[in-house]
Amino acid sequence: MTLMVIVLFIIGLVLLVAGAEVLVKGASRLAAGFRISPLVIGLTVVAFGTSAPELAVSTGASLSGQGDIALGNVLGSNIFNVLFILGLSALIAPLVVSRQLIRLDVPIMIGASLLVILLALDGSLGRFDGIVLFTLIVAYTLFLIISSRRANRPDDASELGVPDAAHSGSALMNILLVLGGLVMLVLGARWLVGGAVAMATSLGVSERVVALTIVAAGTSLPEVATSVIASIRGQRDIAVGNVVGSNIFNLLAVLGVSSMLAPAGIAVSEAVLRFDMLVMFAVALACLPIFISGLRINRWEGLLFMAYYVVYNVHVVTTDGGAGGLPGLSSAMLYYVMPLTAITLLVILFRGTPREGMHSR
Repeated sequence: MTLMVIVLFIIGLVLLVAGAEVLVKGASRLAAGFRISPLVIGLTVVAFGTSAPELAVSTGASLSGQGDIALGNVLGSNIFNVLFILGLSALIAPLVVSRQLIRLDVPIMIGASLLVILLALDGSLGRFDGIVLFTLIVAYTLFLIISSRRANRPDDASELGVPDAAHSGSALMNILLVLGGLVMLVLGARWLVGGAVAMATSLGVSERVVALTIVAAGTSLPEVATSVIASIRGQRDIAVGNVVGSNIFNLLAVLGVSSMLAPAGIAVSEAVLRFDMLVMFAVALACLPIFISGLRINRWEGLLFMAYYVVYNVHVVTTDGGAGGLPGLSSAMLYYVMPLTAITLLVILFRGTPREGMHSR
């Protein structure tokens, strides 16, 4: 381990925090300037931008014929986004959940997760599958932007949780802030992940464990920084929307582009299909009942999400993560997916329906 590795690791961390601050500021001002709600900005501009590392890694892996990396990056990032990022953000401050997320975006995330599983049943994600996925992300984005502009009138700025258009600065300056923030996030993530992998390798940790933990989480570090900073700044629609939007983008855009570019498609092993994809789907499904139960993510629910992420990582470190055959698969179903499903069902039963006095932001 060299001094340069440590320096790059620290610089990467600083760039992540600073880039997230700049990105959230520019995105929230764009919401006012273009009369688009902060939730939609979080679901599109911020979410798609912070998923740039996933897109770069998966696309590069597909072109190199490394389908396992391309697919595993998306699956691992989606699990990390929900369990760790939402959990950490909720621990900092309880997150108010917009009704739009419950009625539209979370069901779309669940549906996209299921669609990927169905497309992968034949053992691969080919060019046609990629076209289907990418077409859906284009339609979803256009729908969000058009519906938001119709719903938000000029005098609605005070309800958006951001400055009104008159005080939001020039559109060009805000776009430059967003672009500058994204560049800082991507560079920060690259240097931090590179430094982390080098340090882990020097400490004798296997490359398999590094790839399944540090690298998978590393490509999601921009989402971590953005959602945490947004939560601290009170832009909680962006904090939650960023995670849901990033997961949708990963499934439809990242996998879509990767599948289209892969020379022979992305091969999906039986172990990945029956373990990793199933865990990802269970995590996405768990969002709905927790979000519904009070239209907010409380601290205890954030702690629950983070606890599940710890369990997931312990499983990855101590086993082959399902790649070693049925014993790994059986333990995953018994100790991970089934308890997760049971707890979310209990949330519905004991928390009840949302209170009448609560409404979307």
